[in-house]
Amino acid sequence: MQNRAMDAALLTPAEMSEADRRTIAAGTPGIVLMERAARAASETVRVRFPDARRIACLAGPGNNGGDAWALAGMLRRPATDVRLFHLVPQEELAGDAAIAAAGYDGDAGPLAGFRPQEFDLIIDGLFGAGLARPLDGEVAALVNGLNEAKTPVLAIDLPSGISGASGAVLGCAIEAAVTVTFVRGKPGHFLEPGRSHRGDLVIADIGIPDAVLSGIGPTTFANTPALWIHRLALPSKAGHKFDRGHAVVFSGPASRTGAARMAAMAALRGGAGLVTVFSPAGAILVNAAHLTAVMLQRCEDEAELRAHLEDERLNAFMLGPGFGATDLARTYAKTLLAAGRRLGLDADAITAFQDEPEALFAAASEAAATRPDKQPALVLTPHAGEFKRLFPDIAVAEDLSKIDRARRAAARAGAVLVLKGRDTVIAAPDGRAAINATGTPWLATAGAGDVLAGIVTAQLAQKTPSFEAACAAVWMHGKAAEAFGPGLIAEDLPAMLPKIFAELVG
Repeated sequence: MQNRAMDAALLTPAEMSEADRRTIAAGTPGIVLMERAARAASETVRVRFPDARRIACLAGPGNNGGDAWALAGMLRRPATDVRLFHLVPQEELAGDAAIAAAGYDGDAGPLAGFRPQEFDLIIDGLFGAGLARPLDGEVAALVNGLNEAKTPVLAIDLPSGISGASGAVLGCAIEAAVTVTFVRGKPGHFLEPGRSHRGDLVIADIGIPDAVLSGIGPTTFANTPALWIHRLALPSKAGHKFDRGHAVVFSGPASRTGAARMAAMAALRGGAGLVTVFSPAGAILVNAAHLTAVMLQRCEDEAELRAHLEDERLNAFMLGPGFGATDLARTYAKTLLAAGRRLGLDADAITAFQDEPEALFAAASEAAATRPDKQPALVLTPHAGEFKRLFPDIAVAEDLSKIDRARRAAARAGAVLVLKGRDTVIAAPDGRAAINATGTPWLATAGAGDVLAGIVTAQLAQKTPSFEAACAAVWMHGKAAEAFGPGLIAEDLPAMLPKIFAELVG
């Protein structure tokens, strides 16, 4: 499968500026890029808002405003009333924005005269992804009034007030129905609350060559198959079940076995050739009553685990769902990492290390260093509360975005980290990070995280590299929820995975 990871790249505002600079330096005038951007936005207006007859274009002081000036001219046509409202007078503009404004010969006036209720559609060209300070004063009042008016907004690049780097709301922010951005998306389009503010996202090509992006070398990605499909392990025609790995999920005590069984079934549906539940003696009968294709072995203590590890075909383990935050969880985790096995830690097993996280991180870093492929041996899948238990200082750092927190934690832990939420972030110790956008609100249900843990384990068992394994699992988990629809409970998710695989390889 072809590596198309650059197709999934997200550009920070600084990287986008550098892409513009390199393209202009190579011979494409900046005003040409601006006109292409305006043309792409004009086409989106035509397709998404065909009945809009009264259109207001709000133009800020920079290149985002220049896009709005250029777009206003393109939107003028018979039976359409287009008016432009500017934050600064035309004579105060500079560079390409001034050129775009000079080419506009329609109705224009100061922003103070704008009344959102008078229009069918608002074009937001006030501030783009490079905004670095909170909106205040006249602009903040306008944004709040525009949101209250409920007139649909098409945002150019990013809704004004949203940070392109972090998705944070800077003071206040426009709530757009559609956002048109260029070349690639930005982190702020996918991180909350930016994701909720941008509405539908349209990414338009304006002629910046792929070679420019490769030269910049972005390290943030949208979590799409383009990022990992070339590394995904799929059954071969001449293969057998052991080629697809043997995943193991640890069960908790008799009264808490359901989470492990859901993870185990997800691992089996997720592609592992064999799956075994390691169960304490007291839970053997409970688990046996519910397991069929998933196998069952007793594992009571460290000695029994070491005996099982003599079978080198047991290559990927998941510890945590329903297990209990116990000394045994810490012992098992350290033993598995020392033995060179790939390990996912979720739920209780993460909490088990809250008083000694450095012991886990040291074990993970040593395990990665001793692996022939130098891949992280450990994948952590915390929600926000569990993340705070392992990384309390990072969790409360107000100057860090979610993606920054995940990156810093992954580097400290020597592990791939899956920081869960609507905007789940997957980060690797080498600095790569991906932001997920699949899933539905119905995933907020008991046991959904256990299923994700199982899908991660399936990919680890199939020897998918750890970062790509986690990315693929998170994407599949969300797509399974989308495929099922409303009324989802965790037990529904594994049965949807065959449909997701069929779409991936079909």
